[in-house]
Amino acid sequence: MKPTWIITANAGRARIFEESALTEPLQEIEDMVSPGAKQSISDVVTDQAGPTAAAKSSHNIGSGNQAPGIAHNANSGAPNKQYQPAVTPNEAEAVRFAKDISSYLSKAHQEGRFAHLVISASPQFLGTLRTVIDPQLKDLIKTEFNKDYTHFNGPQLREQLQALKDKQE
Repeated sequence: MKPTWIITANAGRARIFEESALTEPLQEIEDMVSPGAKQSISDVVTDQAGPTAAAKSSHNIGSGNQAPGIAHNANSGAPNKQYQPAVTPNEAEAVRFAKDISSYLSKAHQEGRFAHLVISASPQFLGTLRTVIDPQLKDLIKTEFNKDYTHFNGPQLREQLQALKDKQE
């Protein structure tokens, strides 16, 4: 029987444990740290606007040289199809990290290393992870918890997750 992997994560760290049997201790198999968590904000952020930044889109263009009372061309204010809404550096880094986790899980699943997933993540990061996780992995998720247990060891994690399961029943 293939094991269940238990992922506990937040925007800066993800730990993956393997549960092969309820009587066996959880084995930590991976401890991932977001590269952005180690960088200072000045290393991640530039003050130069990109080509699809809000300041460079047609949304920033007013009707400055248009006479009052004259309707402007409907196409002139059409949004740029490449336009991306403003995202904070922390949000962008969280999405990158969630994609890294999803890639790692996809590769491990292709190698047949696990059969099911249990995910416990901080509420905001759980939402981010849900949006980027590989669709093939979604069917393998047995349970999700919106709790961050990245600082717990294997026995503590198992105890916390069991307490949450008991509450749900």
